[in-house]
Amino acid sequence: MPRFSCDTAIPHDRPSDAAGRLVAAAEPYGLSFVREGGTLAASGAFGRLALTVGADGLHLRAEADDRGLLERLRASVSEQLAGLLGEDAAIVWTGDVETGPLFADFREIRVAAVRDLTPRLRRVTFQGRDLGRFATPDNLHVRLYLPPDGATVPSWPRPGPDGRPLWPEPDRRPAVRYYTLRRIDAEAGELDIDFVLHADDGHSAGAPDGAPGAGFARRARPGDLCGMSGPCGLGIRPASWHLLAGDETALPAIARILEELPADARGIALIEVEDAADEVPLRAPAGIAVRWLHRRDAGADEGALVEAVRNLALPSDLFAWVACEFDDLGRLRDHLRGRGIDRDRMLTVAYWRRTPPAAPSDRRTSA
Repeated sequence: MPRFSCDTAIPHDRPSDAAGRLVAAAEPYGLSFVREGGTLAASGAFGRLALTVGADGLHLRAEADDRGLLERLRASVSEQLAGLLGEDAAIVWTGDVETGPLFADFREIRVAAVRDLTPRLRRVTFQGRDLGRFATPDNLHVRLYLPPDGATVPSWPRPGPDGRPLWPEPDRRPAVRYYTLRRIDAEAGELDIDFVLHADDGHSAGAPDGAPGAGFARRARPGDLCGMSGPCGLGIRPASWHLLAGDETALPAIARILEELPADARGIALIEVEDAADEVPLRAPAGIAVRWLHRRDAGADEGALVEAVRNLALPSDLFAWVACEFDDLGRLRDHLRGRGIDRDRMLTVAYWRRTPPAAPSDRRTSA
């Protein structure tokens, strides 16, 4: 049984219609509801959600194994409800609900050291407290909260009344980006994150304001504060053969995956970088071939990584882990699907994009 839970009741004059819209909205996020008696239930990486349709409204119960996971599930559900029912919908959670100054899975971390691994890859070592939840091979990524340049006292998002985050005003708001935990020693309270030093035209996927992570890494000095929450982002799944494919933004994740694969693992890792100066030593099982692809030398119309994957002879029983630029990822995903690889046998993530997307609507802010 999950250790933590919370409930909310949403008045509605057409509860069945509202429930149908909520179920449909959850599908793209991997939450598929099944009927359990008079309840619709869905389970996912964050926990379990149960939906009951009453005569005059909806009842929802969220359950998870720790407070951080429950907070994430509750915030996601509240966001969906507000989008479906309107911002005026009364969303009040009871149970294991805390409204403290920070989220349960949030940590402040402080820069301890900075060093360059290659001309375009910089490692920042952080120190922090209570990092045990982040030391897992199942979820490789964290959300970093990067304070604005010049902010001496960072401001962090805090839980709102309905579970969604309340953000600082724009001039104090941290930029949020996902990064791989390259190394973590929870007992020592230390972790490493590798930053690609993008040029000005490198945009994190989904973000119009350039690459704030690269800016943070360029100016990072011992003592600088940063925020972190998570962990999140799945790694690989068991298979008889693995394809790992990515550019330098995926290099930290590929390096960590290679280190954590079993000794008898088989497959190939394809890593696209600018040139030989961007290669780093990797520790991989003997059965995993590592191939470095150089953009500067390739001359391919659609990129060295796309061309290399298309030229591979792939076995039928494989798992593909692919992370790279937004447009390249779309080409690779289409190619893998065309080869008969369904979504259960691949994980594809856009880590950045060459051209910025349209600006999203503004987030809620706190007073």
